[in-house]
Parts: sequence; structure tokens; C-alpha cells
Amino acid sequence: LPTPPARLPYVPHLPPMALLGKVTATTFALERPRCVFDGHADASDAVWLAVAFANASGAFRNPQSRAEVPPYKELPTARSYMTLETAAAAYSCSAPSPPVLRVGGDTACREQGRHDPCNGPLPSPGPYRVKFLLMGCRGPKAETLWSEPILLRTALSPSTIDPAPAHPGSALVVISSILASLGAVLATAVLGALGAKVWGSLCHQGLGTDTFIRRSYRTHHIPPALPQPLPPGCGCSPPGLSHSAPQPPAPCQRI
Repeated sequence: LPTPPARLPYVPHLPPMALLGKVTATTFALERPRCVFDGHADASDAVWLAVAFANASGAFRNPQSRAEVPPYKELPTARSYMTLETAAAAYSCSAPSPPVLRVGGDTACREQGRHDPCNGPLPSPGPYRVKFLLMGCRGPKAETLWSEPILLRTALSPSTIDPAPAHPGSALVVISSILASLGAVLATAVLGALGAKVWGSLCHQGLGTDTFIRRSYRTHHIPPALPQPLPPGCGCSPPGLSHSAPQPPAPCQRI
């Protein structure tokens, strides 16, 4: 009888850190086990990931050779398969390997052969359970515990999506009205401040009312010039008024 594999106290699990696409409708991420198989693995050994529906994990039987590995295409009927065949050295403590494994990320699996370690998209939400299995040339050497059930996301059917937008509540209407009022007050204040600044600038440049007042003036009425009267006390007739022969004018005497 073959020697049963060693049971390792490791439970596969999702990565604890926030990760985009940690669980989708067809895939999920697993934390890569490190230092788990040290002391059990040789250089030629490989580590596999067994994937099974949660209600079928108890019936899973470890294959005794690579030729007996259940393929991905038999998952709907066999309820389990094995994938992610990796050299055991990639899980050692010193291996510079990525910290996360993606289960179900190979969309070209349907084109591969029967015994290829295909990692195809999972066909339903599950739930699923997984475990790691260390296999050598003579069969399984060590295995981890099964994970807790992993449930994938479920895509919404288009018929279940309501095309009509939801009506806003009364609280949302009140908040929107307050925000609109505050916006109007703020706009008015900004426009007022801008207008005052422009008006002050115009006055400062000499285009305001002060300059107009300084430049204005009042005119005074100046009557036309009148002939000046003769000096008083002069009884001489002005020349040119006598019809007699011209005579030299008599000198004016002051009385």
C-alpha cells in the first residue's frame, strides 16, 4: 500500500490585504503558501492545487501519479480537478515569488489537452474548497488542510435591473435646496466685490465723477463793450459836424 501523505497544519485562504478582484464571478485569489513544504519536498517534486465543490471535497481522492490528475474539463461531472502545477522550490522560504495565486484566470483552457494543468474560469459561484498537494515521482508526499468554503460573486441578470432612477428622499431635496441657496449668495457676494473693485479702479484712473467735477467750471456774463463818454467839461463840438468851411478846431478849455 502507498504511504499516506503527511498532513500539514496549513489552511489555504484568501489574501488578507485589500486586493482588486480578490473574488470575481469566475476567479478568486489565494495567498501563496511559503515555507509550508520545506523539509518534505525534493528538487524534482511539484505542488498542485486541488479544487472541489465544497460539498464534494470529502469524496476527493489524491491521485497516485500525474497521469491520474483529474483535469479541469471534468469539473462539472467529477466535481473536482487539479491545477497550478508548480515546482516545489517556488514555495520555499527563499523563493522570490509573487504573494498571490489566481484560481480560474486562464480563459484558453478549453483549447488545451485532457491532462494539462489547466486553470480555467470557474463555471458557477460554488462555493469551492481548495488544498495544496505535494507530489513526487512515487505519488503524494504531503498535503495541506482544505480551505473554508469560498463563494464567488454572482452577476446580476439584466432583467433584474430597474431602469428607472430612484426618487430622492425629502432630506436630499432639503440639502440640495440649501446648497443651491448658498451658491446663489456666494455668487452675489463675489459679483458685488468684483464690481466694487472695478469701480474703484476706474475712479483711480481719472474716469470717475470726481474728475468730471474738477474739470467743470461756470462762465460769467460779459456785456458787449459800449462807447466811452467824453470827459466832462469839454464843450467843443466834434469835428465833421459843421456845414461851414473847415476850420481848425478850437482848443478845448477846461472850465
